[in-house]
Amino acid sequence: MTAMTRLIHLDTDIGGDTDDLCALVMLLGWPEVELSGITTSAEVGGMRAGIVHAVLALAGRAGIPIAAGAGGSLGGFLAPSAITDPARYWPEPIAAQPGAPGAALDLLAASIGRGATVVAIGPFTNLALLEVARPGLLASAEVVVMGGYVAPPGPGLPALGADSDWNVQSDTLAARIVFARCNPLIVPLSVTLQVALQASHLPALRASGPLGRLLAIQGERYATDHAHHALALQHAALPADLLNFQHDALACAVAAGWDGVSIDTVPLLPVFDGRWLSLAASPEGKAMRVVTAVDRERFAADWLRAVERAVTPTPGPSPSRR
Repeated sequence: MTAMTRLIHLDTDIGGDTDDLCALVMLLGWPEVELSGITTSAEVGGMRAGIVHAVLALAGRAGIPIAAGAGGSLGGFLAPSAITDPARYWPEPIAAQPGAPGAALDLLAASIGRGATVVAIGPFTNLALLEVARPGLLASAEVVVMGGYVAPPGPGLPALGADSDWNVQSDTLAARIVFARCNPLIVPLSVTLQVALQASHLPALRASGPLGRLLAIQGERYATDHAHHALALQHAALPADLLNFQHDALACAVAAGWDGVSIDTVPLLPVFDGRWLSLAASPEGKAMRVVTAVDRERFAADWLRAVERAVTPTPGPSPSRR
């Protein structure tokens, strides 16, 4: 690791929405980033960890430490944790990679000990368990989370509410622990809805080897399975060739230091109504950093450049850093 390298620890529920895959591949190609470890949340018998192993093997990056994490939710899942149709989304059978008890927390702690930024793009269960087991350790790290309902999406975007804030609502107790005891940088749904995987990206992906082709296949299939083409026609601010939203990839870009976002500090108070957890602006709240705007065109270009670099490492212009 050079003096300029940024260490990233990725905590992911890969195997559902394809944006986790988009985020992981992007990080593999992001300049001056090293993945110190990858842990999985909402685990299904080690299948999510198995998917990570398969992706890293395709990328020729099998040396990155991986640990299967929590298979449950401290606050109760919104829906049963499941992997999206492996036979339809993955070209080869996925071998489960279950982990030893506590291995994910040990890997998280080791990453934090090395100075890594932790980015959570799934339910926050592993992060909360680490904070409970080793109080203050997570708070000592830079933490970026995809999730935290602060405000509704802007005009022309789907009018999603707090109930759609999947990572938070899938484990509201874990989210409350992380928001209360740590100082995460929040990348909310209202902003991540503004960045997208688009059909116009497919030619470059298909030309980028097996991993790029996998991204293209999954993007098209996910769009079909979730009627994203029809969704794009209903909302003026969405690209007409929408395949999927890049929720997780944007959070990972922020963790990597990408400067194409605006970050404000806002006093926020977690509000739990017995079912949904949101963050309300309040003078009594805790000062939290929130991504409030994104340069969507720049993000699309920088994401694609990083993916191309991951599958075919070549010198080229680097995404900018903050």
